[in-house]
Amino acid sequence: MAKERKRPHIETEIVHGIHSSHTTSMDLVPPIHMTSTFKYRNADHSAGVFAGTEEGYTYTRISNPTVDLLQEKVALLEGGEAAIATASGMSAIASVSLSLAKPDDNFISCNSIYGGTFALFNKHLRNFRIEPRFLSPSSCCSKRQILDLIDDNTRFLYIETPANPTLDVIDIAMWKSIAKKHGLPLIVDNTFATPYLQKPLSLGADIVIHSATKYLSGHGDIIGGVIVGTKKMMDHIKKEYIEHFGPVISPFNAWLVLRGIKTLALRMEKHSDNALKIARWLNGHPKVEKVYYPGLESHPCHEIAKRQMRKFGGMLSFEIKGGVKEGKKVMNNVKTCILAVSLGDCETLIQHPSSMTHSTYTAKERESAGITDGLVRISVGIEAADDIIMDLENALS
Repeated sequence: MAKERKRPHIETEIVHGIHSSHTTSMDLVPPIHMTSTFKYRNADHSAGVFAGTEEGYTYTRISNPTVDLLQEKVALLEGGEAAIATASGMSAIASVSLSLAKPDDNFISCNSIYGGTFALFNKHLRNFRIEPRFLSPSSCCSKRQILDLIDDNTRFLYIETPANPTLDVIDIAMWKSIAKKHGLPLIVDNTFATPYLQKPLSLGADIVIHSATKYLSGHGDIIGGVIVGTKKMMDHIKKEYIEHFGPVISPFNAWLVLRGIKTLALRMEKHSDNALKIARWLNGHPKVEKVYYPGLESHPCHEIAKRQMRKFGGMLSFEIKGGVKEGKKVMNNVKTCILAVSLGDCETLIQHPSSMTHSTYTAKERESAGITDGLVRISVGIEAADDIIMDLENALS
């Protein structure tokens, strides 16, 4: 007799997951609630909704049925109690940062992160007298060097893993041990891995952030972000920042992310399998200096990746012999790969971090983060891997 599972497999939760559609019309596909405001039965009903003693909605900046569905779905997949959907991945990061830190506070972050995140931390938060304390990729593996940066004004620890664009893999459990010792929240950007490949909350993270623009949506047609954590923490971020600064996702974009999530497992399997095959091929190419992909046994953090990830994702970077000049030749001569920023789309995207996504760094800052001028980043799509390889071979030639 088959045993009943306490919880479905993640592939099933990705497709089904939540059953409430916040409507009485029994829709298979939930409707898009494209409304800014909501009606009430009478004055007592409106007063009760605003007071929180009755169920209902007040204003889409505060809450919306379609947005609620997305929040419930991502919270379920990440194993969190609650989530907040935002207008972009950057607004998610800004909302968390400005909710947890105030003037004269500081926080710890690895310096190999998305260029927009680095600019937010290194420039804009400094304008609020919130100090980022950056660690180089090698220092991110050292407990001693992390601990040396923490003081009484440190408010949180922040990591991306795998990191953009160097594909460094950070040991989440090790960082959590430090965060717990000092009573600090650990924030993990899980955009590259998605909840299908990696569950930071189960490894000790307190908050998970996604750029929903990327793999959650998967089709390159929306901008959005998601924050996941405990209900207490999400309520704090919502009240401290979201409700009055207003960086909320639109109902239409929330609906598109919900639609994209349904194929997340299939896409991440294909992205990961393609990327591993291409990384192995690049690793043996005479014109390639070095390949950065956590699925390669030669990757310095391969064992950590094996421990905390299901597969190794669809992102890889490589250095071409000849540096920037040769890298430009490759990007100018691809046909199947598309020269564009962003990632996580069905199409394979190729770009040059130093002059594009990570141009927010100075040359010295890029050097410290391990972002060389010859580094090329690929978001491997779901096309046939052999066609992507053929395209890269022609471009390298």
